[in-house]
Parts: sequence; C-alpha cells; structure tokens
Amino acid sequence: MTPLAPRSCALDLLSRYGRDILSHASMQGMKGFAHHAQTSVFAHSVAVAYVCVALALRLRLSVDMRALVRGALLHDYFLYDWHAFDGGAHRLHGLFHAGRALKNARAEHALSPIEENAIHRHMFPLTPIPPRCREGWLVCLADKACALCEVFFPAYLRAVAPMAEARAQADGSSSFQG
Repeated sequence: MTPLAPRSCALDLLSRYGRDILSHASMQGMKGFAHHAQTSVFAHSVAVAYVCVALALRLRLSVDMRALVRGALLHDYFLYDWHAFDGGAHRLHGLFHAGRALKNARAEHALSPIEENAIHRHMFPLTPIPPRCREGWLVCLADKACALCEVFFPAYLRAVAPMAEARAQADGSSSFQG
C-alpha cells in the first residue's frame, strides 16, 4: 500500500469514474504494449490514475475527480507499441504521443476540457506548454513518479492495475476482456 492515501478509497474512486475506460477494448489492448521496463501501458495508466487520486485525497485538493481519473487513464492512449521498429514513425514518441493519445481518446470517449488538457499537456516540461488545471498538473507529476517507480522500484505499484480492474469489474456490470 502506498502511504499516499487509503488504498480502498482511491480504488473506489478509480473504479467509479474509470469503469467504462478500463473495460474498453482499446484500453484492454494496451496490456500488450510494453511501456517502462516490464510495465504495460495499461498498468502504467492505471498506476498514474491511482497516484493522482491518492495525491488529491492526501493533499485535500479541490479537483474534478471524474476528470482527473479519466484524464490520467487516457494520458497514454496512443495505441501502438512505441518500442517496435516502424521505419522511424515513432522516433520522437516522447514529443508527439500526447497529441496522438488525445486524438484517439476523443475518437472513442466524450472528453471534458479538463480531461483534454490533462492528456495533451502531461509531457511538460519535455513539451513546452504546461497544463492549465490542477488535474493536468497532477497527471503530469504522477506520470513522472510512476515512470521512475516502474524503472527503479517495479514491485511498488505492480498490484494497482489488477486491483483497480477487479474492483471495477465487481462494482459494475461491465464485461472485461483479457
């Protein structure tokens, strides 16, 4: 358990606001794409959402929790394996994947302006324009923290994705694939 917030409360919020995204076929497909070290893009996205919620709760921040969860889950919704050789199309993945993630997320989900900002600006400072909202800043910070954990402390957040997925499955009637 992370010391950031009670695990159960963070998982409840993640399940409540992210159930439809977690069960979506494209999101489930992200389990097959490697991201940092041995972590899938799916597991990374769930960990980022969990850390965002835990930080917001711990710091008692006034945020749109639904937008925070959804923006965090969709921040890396680029839907390709950026490690696979593709003739150079993904060579500058770090600079351009946020725009691709936003385009894919818009095509498959109804997004609020806060969710769009969190997805599109999560790579600051690698990309020059910072987030405009608290939710965007939380996604930006949690993304960096989770990436570091996944490389240097891979076991720390490993259990979050299966727990969040099981909670969402138990709480709703959505059918999960994979």
